[in-house]
Amino acid sequence: MNGTQKGSFRFGRIAGIDLRLHYTWVIIAVLIVFSLGAQFRYTNPDWSTLTIWGAAVITGLLFFAGLILHELSHAMVAKARGLPVNRITLFLLGGVAQIEREPESASTEFWMAIAGPAMSVAFGFACLAIAHFFFGWTLWTMAHNPGAAIFEWLGYINFVLAAFNMIPGFPMDGGRVLRSIIWGVTKNADRATRVAASIGQVVGWLFIVYSLFRLFTGEGIGAIWLAIIGWFLIQAAGNSLALRRSQTALAGLNVSDAMSRDCGNVPGDLSVQEFVDSYLLHTGQRCFVVQENGYLVGLITPHEVRQTERQNWSQARVRDVMRPLAKLHTLAPDTSLFEAMETMAREDVNQMPVVSNGILLGILSRGNLLQILRNRAELTAA
Repeated sequence: MNGTQKGSFRFGRIAGIDLRLHYTWVIIAVLIVFSLGAQFRYTNPDWSTLTIWGAAVITGLLFFAGLILHELSHAMVAKARGLPVNRITLFLLGGVAQIEREPESASTEFWMAIAGPAMSVAFGFACLAIAHFFFGWTLWTMAHNPGAAIFEWLGYINFVLAAFNMIPGFPMDGGRVLRSIIWGVTKNADRATRVAASIGQVVGWLFIVYSLFRLFTGEGIGAIWLAIIGWFLIQAAGNSLALRRSQTALAGLNVSDAMSRDCGNVPGDLSVQEFVDSYLLHTGQRCFVVQENGYLVGLITPHEVRQTERQNWSQARVRDVMRPLAKLHTLAPDTSLFEAMETMAREDVNQMPVVSNGILLGILSRGNLLQILRNRAELTAA
């Protein structure tokens, strides 16, 4: 699946793709290790404590590697098909490859989606082969050798991971495969998204109902996990559908069609106190560009002002507290409006300067985007 996550940190880079770990991954990592420790202790009571927990930690790390391979396979197919990939983030419910834009054909969607489960199946077979050829494990037998137990578990869990991801609930891999098939048959990406997202929401509700049934029949708190996954599916399917509607509404529009051209300008040598008194409080605008000699050098908003101690406002200059050009995310005027919306969401910014050859042309804000979406929604409903 694709998407974005906050609250993560980078731990590596492969093929130009950042690998990031979300803090929620710690939760699932701890649960996996403790669960494996309990399982190994139950199935192999003669193992020492060191062997049990050593095997549990190693298995958890290799499971982690398998998830990275799963998401990398999505990313590499996307890159091969011309779609830029920014990062891969592992989080509580698995991982996401942040693919910069949606695929433009049903075939690209299909191969991107199927690549992850296919890699999990291949990794599963590789683990069982290692268990057999290196540790003497044979099919239908209980593994008592630590090495065999580790790779047996990894083999079967990756088969389960592949099967789970192929559930036809959009935006899971199976849901994306389903969308690609509907898309290919109907030649209508919007209809395919609506159908796949609706099925994804139905699957999510089924997960929640089944989880509650298990909980009330005495299965314990573990049944809640399926409800969490169901809730995630419902939310993700709804968000994906809303995103597709936005893409349709913004089709054919560029940044230059929506940007504000009457940008407020402030000189860099103005004090922060004067900026607040004469600009922020008197104009109603929230975003101002700082220009010197006709060129954009930075941006200042209430956020930057709040980062400065109030008692220092009279001494601090606007150029001292502004976000400098080097730290700004800028847009070209011919960038598609939908791509700009995705960039603003990904970078978590509310305004982006529109720049051409170093000269400021305007400012694109979330307000500009929302106004266009509202206008088009009203026209559609009329």
